[in-house]
Amino acid sequence: MQENAIKIPGERIENVILLVRGQKVIIDADLAILYDVPTKALNQAVKRNRKRFPADFMFQLTPQEKNELVTICDRFQRLKHSSVLPRAFTEQGVAMLSTVLNSNRAIEVNIEVMRAFVRLRQMLLTNKDLSRRLDELEKKYDARFRVVFEAIRELMKPPKLPDVPNKKIGFTLKEKQSGYSRRRVKEKQA
Repeated sequence: MQENAIKIPGERIENVILLVRGQKVIIDADLAILYDVPTKALNQAVKRNRKRFPADFMFQLTPQEKNELVTICDRFQRLKHSSVLPRAFTEQGVAMLSTVLNSNRAIEVNIEVMRAFVRLRQMLLTNKDLSRRLDELEKKYDARFRVVFEAIRELMKPPKLPDVPNKKIGFTLKEKQSGYSRRRVKEKQA
């Protein structure tokens, strides 16, 4: 490997992988930080290559999902007042993203992200294996150990997120749109 290769700890990548709609994904803002590009540039590259990102590679969060994400994860507070809905990239979407960004850093980050997804998959398989073994042990031992087995099963369950209602705080201002639109700015530049 090269001397100036990028060193990204696996834990850092594993911490940005989220479970959304039953899929393990990474949000565009986190990917932009990893790839060391602005989020806007990352999303523009995706828009230019939209055919490469079908729904099972990438999807846009709903406003409710965005609000839940902001509520749960402190690192997404900057998205709280953004009008743009974040994109979520699956493992295949991240792989495709490295081909779209086409830089050495994108390739190296992609390799580390793929390794993180593989480690998570192995952990899930290990968890299933542990659950199966626990079932076998539970059959062998009598009711005195049932409490222990139930406690272990509770520890193996993923944590449940609290149901927090999203209340709108503040006020909304309804004004006419300003005279500065993208079209006028582009016309002035031309």
